[in-house]
Amino acid sequence: MLKKRNMYLKMVMASLSRRKSRMLTALLAIAMGATILSGLVTIYYDIPKQMGKAFRSYGANLLVIPTGADEKISYEQLKEIEEVIPADKRVGIAPYIYQNTKINEQPYIIAGTDLEGAKASSPYWLINGDWPSQTRQVLVGNEIAKALDLSLGEKISLVTAKSTGEDATTDFEVSGIVTTGGKEEELIFMSLTDLSEIIGRTDLDVVECSIEANKEELEKISADIAAKDAALTPRPVRRVTQSQDLVLNKLQSLVWIVTFIVLFIMMICVSTTMMAVVTERRKEIGLKKALGASNKGVIMDFLGEGMVLGIVGGGLGTVFGYLFALQVSMSVFARKVSFLWPLVPITILVSVIITVLACLYPVSKAVDIEPALVLRGE
Repeated sequence: MLKKRNMYLKMVMASLSRRKSRMLTALLAIAMGATILSGLVTIYYDIPKQMGKAFRSYGANLLVIPTGADEKISYEQLKEIEEVIPADKRVGIAPYIYQNTKINEQPYIIAGTDLEGAKASSPYWLINGDWPSQTRQVLVGNEIAKALDLSLGEKISLVTAKSTGEDATTDFEVSGIVTTGGKEEELIFMSLTDLSEIIGRTDLDVVECSIEANKEELEKISADIAAKDAALTPRPVRRVTQSQDLVLNKLQSLVWIVTFIVLFIMMICVSTTMMAVVTERRKEIGLKKALGASNKGVIMDFLGEGMVLGIVGGGLGTVFGYLFALQVSMSVFARKVSFLWPLVPITILVSVIITVLACLYPVSKAVDIEPALVLRGE
């Protein structure tokens, strides 16, 4: 049995080596199809993660507010929110206290926040200058800076009402000017510590969360927060989550369409090549059948060649597919993709199946060859 198998493999390899140009064409087609298959499937599985990271640059996708109209969020409740959101999904959490203030008798709004959390959850903010790094420093919205003709390093006096009802006047240094094209340009940002010291309270008005999650995951986190504390009302930012899901679904559909088209083209190319091989080998096939070779033996010869091409082409495609996916991911998302080891046997198996299917029609023509007619030269 072993000798018979070794002889069969030698015959298959010898047949492939005698038709190097033809087989190289088929091998390149298989490798190209396997490359696209492996690369696009890698991208397909990495797209949700990459898209999630990309969309996190557009700001928070979950807001948590108090359930009651006159209620606030305590630091204990903030800890509850942080406990519900998985650490590996958490991009940034920025709690906010909003407070009215006056500069030169003109009314403005202060947003006290965890500056590091705001920086992580809102990377799209364009900062002219620096984020506050010391006490008594503020970020000023671009609209306010233009209205008051403020410049970096300039001092401003904020007149703010304390919780006791008295007014407190505090000097701050402008460390940076924030431009977003949105409502942030009409706010003054400072640390929670500075604002709490001025107004004499620490309870929060809202918590903005930037979470790496799709629509279903975000809805589950929202439900978990609401279940954990009925005094908290989570509200997904649907504009962000719906945009993410819409783009993601279209990209994933495009990946599958392109994959099927490429595999179909690969099948046609392999089938055409094998058909040419059958035409070239008409006399050889006729001689084999005249010497007693069965139709099954002829079929096994061609399918064996196809399987070898599928295995080699699939293996090459797996390697080149990862390089292709890596290049696409770096170009589009500026991030690397992980190598999917389970994809190696899957790509090889699919390549073998596609190659075998592509060989069926040429093999059927090989079986129909009549030895007497071929050997007479007809």
